[in-house]
Amino acid sequence: MSRPLRIDVEGGWYHVTARGTERRTIFESPGCYGHFLELLEAMSSRYGVEVHAYCLMRNHYHLIIRTPRANASRAMQWLNVSYSSWYNARKERVGHVFQGRFNSVLIDGDGTWLLIASEYLHLNPVRIARMGLGKQENRAESKGYREPTDEEVRVRMNRLREYRWSSYGAYAGYAGKPAWLRTEVILARSGGKDKYRRYVQEHITRGADPEAFECLKGRLAIGATSFVEKARSLVGKITREQPDRKYLRDTVDFEKIVSVVEKEKKEKWRDFRDRHHDNGRDLVLYLARLRSGLTMREIGDRAGGLDYKVVEKAVERFGGKVRRDRSLGLLVQQCLKQMSDVGT
Repeated sequence: MSRPLRIDVEGGWYHVTARGTERRTIFESPGCYGHFLELLEAMSSRYGVEVHAYCLMRNHYHLIIRTPRANASRAMQWLNVSYSSWYNARKERVGHVFQGRFNSVLIDGDGTWLLIASEYLHLNPVRIARMGLGKQENRAESKGYREPTDEEVRVRMNRLREYRWSSYGAYAGYAGKPAWLRTEVILARSGGKDKYRRYVQEHITRGADPEAFECLKGRLAIGATSFVEKARSLVGKITREQPDRKYLRDTVDFEKIVSVVEKEKKEKWRDFRDRHHDNGRDLVLYLARLRSGLTMREIGDRAGGLDYKVVEKAVERFGGKVRRDRSLGLLVQQCLKQMSDVGT
């Protein structure tokens, strides 16, 4: 089987998907969904990738992202590897979590293509057989061969409104918007939240196949003919023609992370590294996991010979503290800012 084509475009818009190996479940509990969203936020911060929409389903996910730094491949690889490592450790298993590499389709950023893509993504929770929108039923409704009943429409709309693991709530005004989620561009295309809700509901009542956007398999790009032709011409050229930009490096040396934490604690690493119940060591391990690009085993080696399982537990424990303790979260953000400010 040929590997999916990868085009890393500066300022490119992408519809990205990844599925569990053999269509197996990859999100088994709220904790799994929640951790993936945390990694999505970390990916956005680490690689400068803008996340404009997401929908996490039981055995796959969809994203709409924009890449100012032309680094979709690196960012998505980090996201999938990070989640796979966490998931395998949680389940005490080994092996692949995702089915091959992620799939991505370039989207024409002009016109209505982004709006169509976001609608397709957000409709995923209802595009299932038990909602009366299996593949055959979906085609029949979209072509006008079948009309959904009022009850079917009500059930579908409730499902969309109540589905927790999608950005639809933020777009339609049913839920708050995470700080890392960018909704302004697509909402501007629809005319605001009220019109976006009505736009989605139109497809709920006449079949959830927005302008045949479902037919993406094997596509390189979707949009106007001129846009698709331009995307094809870029194959094999992008890596040679990337401009030299003074973007932040994607990774930070472990030693630099230690020096930043030392500055915040006003202590030397050797003095707090082995101190019992001291957050300093775990802060270093947590930041290294976010920004160093090192494996858990490599982080453990740099931290004085810690076992990788100790590092995993420390990172997970500290992450939980960050989510509960606002002051600790601010400390993490301050450290990350220092890493960026020095141009590392």
